[in-house]
Amino acid sequence: MNQATFVDTHKIFKKLEKTGISTNQAEAFSEIFRESHEAVDVATRRDLEDVRKELSGDIAEVKRDIIDVRKDMEFRFEKTDAQIADVRKDMKARFEKTDAQIADVRKDMEARFEKTDAQIADVRKDMAARFEKTDAQIADVRKDFMTEMSLMRKDIEKSGMQTTIKLGGMLVVAVGVILTVLKMPF
Repeated sequence: MNQATFVDTHKIFKKLEKTGISTNQAEAFSEIFRESHEAVDVATRRDLEDVRKELSGDIAEVKRDIIDVRKDMEFRFEKTDAQIADVRKDMKARFEKTDAQIADVRKDMEARFEKTDAQIADVRKDMAARFEKTDAQIADVRKDFMTEMSLMRKDIEKSGMQTTIKLGGMLVVAVGVILTVLKMPF
């Protein structure tokens, strides 16, 4: 933009002379006009065109940079998406493996619980059989006890009767002795 702009001072000079200004004054005005015009930094159409061309080049370069950045971003996003997809596949495989392991553990637990339940059922049957046997033995002991008690009662009753008879016999003898002693003179 520092390009000097050409001013037609001769034209200005001729116009000033036609208006009646002296040649010296017209020449001075033309000179002042030319100098003031050169001192002012005014953009010309050519300057604007040059700037526009330069900016167009810069804009095109920025657009190319943006396109490159977008391509790079797309590439990185695609790479990230692929990594995320790989992680998801890995997670899915691990979850499936874990689910399978959990299913195996559940089957194993079920088998163990069934085995334990069967063992508990066997223990209960064994306990029930033992309790029945013990109950039968207790019933036999009670029966034997009752029989023995009954025999003992009979023996006691028999002994009691024999004792009563003996006591009765002794009483008779004692009464006989007392009566004999009473009949005896002293």
